[in-house]
Amino acid sequence: MLIRQETSNDYEEVYYVVKQAFVSAEHNDEKEQDLVAALRKSDAFIPQLSLVAEINGKIVGHILFTEAKVGSDTVLVLAPLSVLPEFQKQGVGTALIRKGHETGKELGYEYSLVLGSEKYYPRFGYLPAIQFGIEVPEGMPSVNFMAIQLQEHAGSINGVVTYAKEFGI
Repeated sequence: MLIRQETSNDYEEVYYVVKQAFVSAEHNDEKEQDLVAALRKSDAFIPQLSLVAEINGKIVGHILFTEAKVGSDTVLVLAPLSVLPEFQKQGVGTALIRKGHETGKELGYEYSLVLGSEKYYPRFGYLPAIQFGIEVPEGMPSVNFMAIQLQEHAGSINGVVTYAKEFGI
């Protein structure tokens, strides 16, 4: 498996991967693939943190981290993580998350946030965001709103999250 930065030549294939990954998802609004396309055009987009997973030259997974604010501090937001259904539960998502965290750390980001499964994301070190002093956005279940400290000596953080406008939050 190869994890690499997405290029514009990948956009069509990534659109398909994201769409297929969320077809049977519990919380599917059928717009994740459009969100990815919109975020690529936003000020929050970080090209180095739009990653694909390839197996035998085929893109089977994608992850996107974009910028958000917690108070006046810039943080990352992991959304979405997409793996083709036939490649799920085979380590593709894990590899994408680990590479994303590594790259985010290298770029100097101190924290990453995620709204996701409280059974999946804690295995990567995500904890309830409230433990860091990050306020849970209205309407989001606190158990699913999590954060991870990427830098060992990260400063303290607290406040309200301001997402990229493309999230519609």
